[in-house]
Order: sequence, then structure tokens, then C-alpha cells
Amino acid sequence: MSTTAGATWPEYLAERARTARDPRLGRFLTAGTADPATPVAAVPLVALDLETTGLDPGRHGIVSIGLLPFTLDRIPLAARRHWVVRPRQPLTDSSVTFHGITHSAIAAAPDLDEVLDDVLAALAGRVAVVHYRTIERGFLDAAVRERTGEELRFPVIDTMELEARLHRASLGARLRRLVGQRPVSLQLGDARARYGLPTYQGHHAVMDALATAELLQAQVATHHGPATAVGDLWC
Repeated sequence: MSTTAGATWPEYLAERARTARDPRLGRFLTAGTADPATPVAAVPLVALDLETTGLDPGRHGIVSIGLLPFTLDRIPLAARRHWVVRPRQPLTDSSVTFHGITHSAIAAAPDLDEVLDDVLAALAGRVAVVHYRTIERGFLDAAVRERTGEELRFPVIDTMELEARLHRASLGARLRRLVGQRPVSLQLGDARARYGLPTYQGHHAVMDALATAELLQAQVATHHGPATAVGDLWC
């Protein structure tokens, strides 16, 4: 799949690597990404989850980041990374209730700018796997733009999007709409339940990253197959 500018993701990242001013972004972009024709089973993956102060990247900020490298065969929990960061936007009562990260928890936390090099190094050379790319890619892009003046865009496999392809565009989904039934839920927990995956306590960045990694493994095993080209899955 192409980027919005019409280039493939490898082409886009290579061009951005030539023009990036921030050395941290330059290192991340230079690592590139897989050829779109590469079987997803051969692609290094990293599950990514963010907890935020709200849902609008333009008005809200990141409070925690969870990263978990994995493959279709194995999820090494020991390799997980987790950062609590201090947002430049204020916490809200609803966001504290949602993810449990309080004012005292972020008081001594670093700004994202202080850990950005580590975060990008953990993402570099891997295809990020998320559940709802508007949050993960949108918030990281907005935060990096605010701190560096440069955009941060990269390919992601969105497990919510994969579920939407199956359940929102199918004949069954159209029939449900015709008879007035509610559409199939695309929320992470509901999607996992359709594959018989266990229930985890949500809204912790590492646990949600783990849940997303397991969901992709189940989706590929059930609907796609390990030989599926990564370019057919990412966006």
C-alpha cells in the first residue's frame, strides 16, 4: 500500500531520511522498513500502544508508551519497553480514571523529548502493530512535530482495520445494517474474544501492546496466512 503522497513506504522513509534535520529521526528513518512483498512471517514486528490524556492528538498528550517486539511465532515479554512521560497538556479526571496514571506519577517523569531516541530505536527497522492507528501514529506524529518541527509517519499494521475489513465491509455486515442490527464491535477486547483469546486488564500500555500482538497472530493464522505480503496488511 502506498503512502498518501503516492510513494511506497520504503521510498517515503528513504526520502525522509535524506531530509531529516533531527538526528534521532534520521537514525529511525535510515533503518527503513520491509519491502511490501515480504511475507509477514519474515517481518520483524513491534506492538505499540499509547496511553494519552484524551483522544485528540491536536489537544491531548501522551502519558505512557508500551513497546513489545515480536514475530508471528513468539512474543518475548522480557523484551518489552515501557515509558511514563510528562505530557505538555494537563491530565483530565476522565483520563486518570481511564488509565490510572495520576499527577503524582508524571510529576517526575521525563518529557517525551528526553526518551525519544530510545523510543525510536525500539521502533526502528520493525513494522509497528497497533489497534487503531489514529491514536498511536497520530499522537506520536503530533508530539514529534511539537518538539522537532518534523513529521513522524511510518507504516503500521492496524488490527482494528483488519477486523473492519472482515466485519464492516462484508455481506454479513451489510445485512446486519439492513435489518437494523448494531455493527460488530471493533474494540480490542471484543476483537480478541472472537478468536478465543483471554481477557486482560486494559489501558496499560504494555498489556495492550501484548493484547494487540496476540490479536495479530490470531488474525493472520485465521484469515490471512504467514505468506501474506506485509504490504497487504499495513497502512
